[in-house]
Amino acid sequence: MERVYIGLGSNLAEPVSQLRGALAALGEIPRTHLAAVSSLYASDPLGPPDQPRYVNAAAALDTGLTPLELLDALQAIELSQGRVRKDERWGPRTLDLDILLFGQRRIDEPRLQVPHYHMHARAFVLYPLAELASDLRLPDGRPLQALLERCPFEGLERLPEMAVTP
Repeated sequence: MERVYIGLGSNLAEPVSQLRGALAALGEIPRTHLAAVSSLYASDPLGPPDQPRYVNAAAALDTGLTPLELLDALQAIELSQGRVRKDERWGPRTLDLDILLFGQRRIDEPRLQVPHYHMHARAFVLYPLAELASDLRLPDGRPLQALLERCPFEGLERLPEMAVTP
């Protein structure tokens, strides 16, 4: 079993409900255990400004799946919750599930790059992740705390009343 961190995001079709549904589905993935879930955060969207704010979270999974098997499971969850993949990056979506870290692996496949690109500069990824593993080090040795120091908590709002537990 390897510890994997997943980033969750939604800004369409009742985002909090989308994330709760996704978390329930994560707990049903074969050979995988949902170990922990961060608080929910509201964040300003990347990309087109004329879209609703996102609700984001992070989850820790322990899995016996390969990275691509897990990716397939995550994409099946996205599709089951109405995700439509478009060419437009950073547009509105019902659900986005990203593999942020897969143990200490570095993965560079056509379908999957881990650590997730640009996670080091995204507050909506780093702050939920820090709730789960504040002493985490990325595969290149950088401590998560050093990334947080360079990534202000701007445009982010923690929603503690919406906290979800596994």
